[in-house]
Amino acid sequence: MMEYREFGKTGFKVSIIGMGTYYDPSFIILARLFNLYRNRDLKVSALRKGIELGINLIDTAEIYETESLVAEAIEGFRRDGLFIATKVWPTHLHYDDVLKAAERSLKRLRCSYIDLYQIHFPNPRVPLEETMRAMNRLVDEGKVRYIGVSNFSLEQLKKAQGASPRHEIVSIQIEYSLLKRRVERSLLPYCEKNKIAMLAYRPLAHGRLAKASGKLKTVIEEIGLKYGGKTPAQIALNWLVNRSRIVFPIPRASRPERIVENSGATGWRLDEEDMEKIFESCEFDSKTT
Repeated sequence: MMEYREFGKTGFKVSIIGMGTYYDPSFIILARLFNLYRNRDLKVSALRKGIELGINLIDTAEIYETESLVAEAIEGFRRDGLFIATKVWPTHLHYDDVLKAAERSLKRLRCSYIDLYQIHFPNPRVPLEETMRAMNRLVDEGKVRYIGVSNFSLEQLKKAQGASPRHEIVSIQIEYSLLKRRVERSLLPYCEKNKIAMLAYRPLAHGRLAKASGKLKTVIEEIGLKYGGKTPAQIALNWLVNRSRIVFPIPRASRPERIVENSGATGWRLDEEDMEKIFESCEFDSKTT
């Protein structure tokens, strides 16, 4: 059974597991140069299966070349029940470029508004104040509901907050998994204190956690049996959502069966003892990644 939590300070309840739509560089190149979308139907089916299972959080970006896939996948579903997030590329962060990029994303998504519009990466060559003025205007005009950032450090997040006078930054997207826990040093505590949602990309560490090895494999498999045969991927995702109420993992949506598996990471909770066992079993890995 899918679970939902309030997304930051938005008041909107989103599924604790979302769906990411970044595939790989070759997918982007083929789509951009030749209008070829590898396994398009399979990816759309995966997204639709997720929505049917109650996943309402979908993340995309203009650079991914998947906004049109998301548009196809959400067709026929209630738009106001979905939370669609996309991102503007760092070469489009000047004021007019942000506005134009948002319009292009809206057109590809076939939507009248974007729920969460994120700065994909910071660009030191463009003043944050200029970018945030454009982001604020998009919210004022109703084309964007909420503003987020991605791949920002804590210091950059604070600067972006200071540069956004009218509308708060409600989220940050960052790499976070059992094997990548740098965010826990300062960024996660800050976001928890300020109720800023954290979208965790690569929550399965490029599949490494779905096919764990060594001590981590042994521990995860033992714990999986304790919880009725949960898979390593389900254990890894449950660890993340159990770690903090502001964290929303967005594993890649590539196949319907993977979506079914990922959705099985909800509706139950690892206990504190098992959380600690998993933490200890992969601590060495986290220090070396």
